[in-house]
Amino acid sequence: MPLESMPLAIGYMKAAVDADEGLRDEFETVIVNLRGATSIGTAVSAIFSETVPDVLAISVFGWNFREALVLAETFKLLKPDGLVVLGGTHVANQAQRVFRLCPEVDVVVNGEGELTFPELLHAWLAREFPEPGGHKIDGVSFRRADGTIVTTKRRIGVQDLGTIASPFLNGSIPMTDAAGNFRYDVAIMETNRGCPYHCAFCYWGGAIGQKIRRFPRERLIAEMEIFAFHKVNTVILCDANFGMQSGDEEFLEDVIKLREKTGYPRAIETSWAKNKSATFYRIVKRMQEAGLHSSFTIALQTLNDTALRDMNRRNMKLNDWKALAEWLSAEGLECYAELIWGAPGETTESFLQGYDELALHIPRIATYPLMILPNTDYRERREDFGLVTTRGQSDDFEYVLATNTMTFQENLAMQGFLLWARAVGENSFFRFIWRPLLRYAGLTQSQVLFKLAHWFDACSDETADPLKTPSTIVEPMAVNAAVRALFLDSRVRDLLSEWWEDEIRPVVKPEYQDLVDEVFRFDLFTLPIIDGQVDPALVEQTGLTRTYRRSAHFSVDVPAVVAALREGREVELTDQMPTTFDFAWRLGLEAYIDNHEEALLHMATIERVHPQQPEHPVHTEAIESVPVAG
Repeated sequence: MPLESMPLAIGYMKAAVDADEGLRDEFETVIVNLRGATSIGTAVSAIFSETVPDVLAISVFGWNFREALVLAETFKLLKPDGLVVLGGTHVANQAQRVFRLCPEVDVVVNGEGELTFPELLHAWLAREFPEPGGHKIDGVSFRRADGTIVTTKRRIGVQDLGTIASPFLNGSIPMTDAAGNFRYDVAIMETNRGCPYHCAFCYWGGAIGQKIRRFPRERLIAEMEIFAFHKVNTVILCDANFGMQSGDEEFLEDVIKLREKTGYPRAIETSWAKNKSATFYRIVKRMQEAGLHSSFTIALQTLNDTALRDMNRRNMKLNDWKALAEWLSAEGLECYAELIWGAPGETTESFLQGYDELALHIPRIATYPLMILPNTDYRERREDFGLVTTRGQSDDFEYVLATNTMTFQENLAMQGFLLWARAVGENSFFRFIWRPLLRYAGLTQSQVLFKLAHWFDACSDETADPLKTPSTIVEPMAVNAAVRALFLDSRVRDLLSEWWEDEIRPVVKPEYQDLVDEVFRFDLFTLPIIDGQVDPALVEQTGLTRTYRRSAHFSVDVPAVVAALREGREVELTDQMPTTFDFAWRLGLEAYIDNHEEALLHMATIERVHPQQPEHPVHTEAIESVPVAG
């Protein structure tokens, strides 16, 4: 990513060491925050070039697992008597595999590390690790001198979260870059821990416990004040089900008061409660009143009953998602849904049927391929579900190739759709064309995405290469490349216009072709503007926010047309009024291109609408855009 991600997990570890009276004078603890694209050579230089540490502790997930093992091996060559500690859900309870793949790893932490890590360091300083001290530390796996693996009893999750040192309040996580600006794409924090659910694809509840525990309110206020001081636009709450408890309402009121006082934060993103109670609705309404942005997630994962049962999600009250989507839309609030492709029990037919049903109400759908994560029910029951998997090319995740209801060939046939569903659907590249195409061309959202995939696969222009269907399972790097091409490469817009003329316009009812053309032009026109495409003299700057404004003329009021179609009303061509819109764009998309929440904030917003009385029926060829800068 262009900007760093905040290292919250490893920040907790540094804060725990710094807060320990017996350790802070013995250790100088330094965070080395490495990005996903960092090469091994660069990582080795960053960590070991000046001083080889005594202890190397790495927070591990699937994307950096292989790099962690290589760094452990290099570290032990430089410091044979050093200590290597790995933690995180990808290695927790996986000591057999970790030690087999990398004998240089000394310890795997199974669970929360804020108490475990300091205890490990105390034992190591006293020269009592691995034995006898290792046996006295709950929640770890290590090897004895004879090579046998010892796993101690499970550590109970921290019950009083107020006893955990805050990496923000004690300065463990650096907040600014060399220029004094906030250095991360967003701020991330927790208000609670725990998840009451036990979804088959997820280890959230298993990793931190199913009982929800809250951080003290005063601590959360103090942490938010630090973010406001650094003018952080977006705070992401790493909570499993925000909006479930009354404490969430209290936190939100504190955030709103802080925003009224300082102007920050401007957005709160989170994983919202799966069951939407009255508390959730009050929170959403209050955020809207306060002008606090968020994207509200409906985490369905599947609309198929069999797949839902096998996911352990039948008990969730998600059946009223249509009413929720309509309520959010009526309130003018951003909403998106999540689906998982490849879940046991799901077929291609059932998935696409569910996708298009969902798209009628929520066009922005994040569609993720199923990955089998360590410690999950899917992992434990892989034979029951006929799971066939492969490790990723650039990560250690297990990607599903086939299940008892999906063949490998059927999976491969869906990869073009998945690439476009993630790049276009999840990122709201098109926001307006879906309803007009359904009404006037009979094309569902999935059919449009398949048309995009087939046309770009056949395109000989090298500009289309990042958008071609991969020959195997779509991995995150392929999606990132497609998103960058769509949003940052202006040549792709020309190809999209060709696709439209070849694949879409011919199937639209002739009398509505000009209308639908104008909707497509509106979609392209309101996409984010890239730095360098506008005159800097026309850019307004308020604090760190840079804004560009421009007016444009359209032969119809596109948002009004789409709203009418969503409500089931007929659109009379003779009633359409030429309309001029005043748009505003927030600049700087390039720094947030890999963050689908932040990128959405760079789409054009409509500031004013200037309707005109129609003199003729809609005919777009006779009307040209009239840009008015400033």
